[in-house]
Amino acid sequence: MLLNYRQYSDSGEPLFILHGLFGSLGNWGMHSKFLSAHFAVYGVDLRNHGHSFHDFELNYPVMAEDVIALMDHLNIGSASFIGHSMGGKVAMELALSAGEKIEKLMVVDIAPVAYSESADGHLKVIEGMKSLDFSEISNRKDAEHMLADFIEDVATRKFVLTNLVRNDRGAYDWRLNLESIARNYDRLRDKPSGNTPFLKPCLFVKGSESSYIQEQYKAEILELLPHAQVKIIMQAGHWLHADKPQAFQKIALDFLESEETT
Repeated sequence: MLLNYRQYSDSGEPLFILHGLFGSLGNWGMHSKFLSAHFAVYGVDLRNHGHSFHDFELNYPVMAEDVIALMDHLNIGSASFIGHSMGGKVAMELALSAGEKIEKLMVVDIAPVAYSESADGHLKVIEGMKSLDFSEISNRKDAEHMLADFIEDVATRKFVLTNLVRNDRGAYDWRLNLESIARNYDRLRDKPSGNTPFLKPCLFVKGSESSYIQEQYKAEILELLPHAQVKIIMQAGHWLHADKPQAFQKIALDFLESEETT
């Protein structure tokens, strides 16, 4: 089965954009359209997300294999990648296990490390999503009200609710595969399994208010991605591309269009 994708342009070098947990290619639509003026951009729904297929298995090796299968289908030998959070780990898995598939790697607010549950709080989000009684929901405001007991942050609630859709029977349901995500959540907190150092250009972009990339991870990052550099976007959190879109776009374009080689 192939991942769902959207091709935003067909001129320029290929660029794949991979979203984070609970996300979809639509969350990156604005940036995909912006970058499509410079690259052949492919927005991708990772397995169990967006309009891609649902599957019992969910971990970084199989997700990287999904991306390779899509690249093969599109007859793309290698491409540059932008990956946010979970998508960043998928991109790093690909870089560390099949580095020939990636020309430049941009990792957005995530590190190649295993995170504790307390570091990201996603279990509370999953608990809230599982708690919804769809028989009692007649509109999106009902769902948001029910989620408020589990997800205090308004922006996070609205982000999660991008997954709320009506099914074939007209009732509300989650578009993503919540059961698989909940069952495999420990695998998603893990670090990429690949361990062949990626020797091509690599940029980590961190939100100043986010704790996902820390100084203590520097040695582990450089061991796997020895040419990695870091840019920090001030007054931005984990969703820094939404918090500071113009700053993010400038950093992305500068990196992807640079003549840097290794």
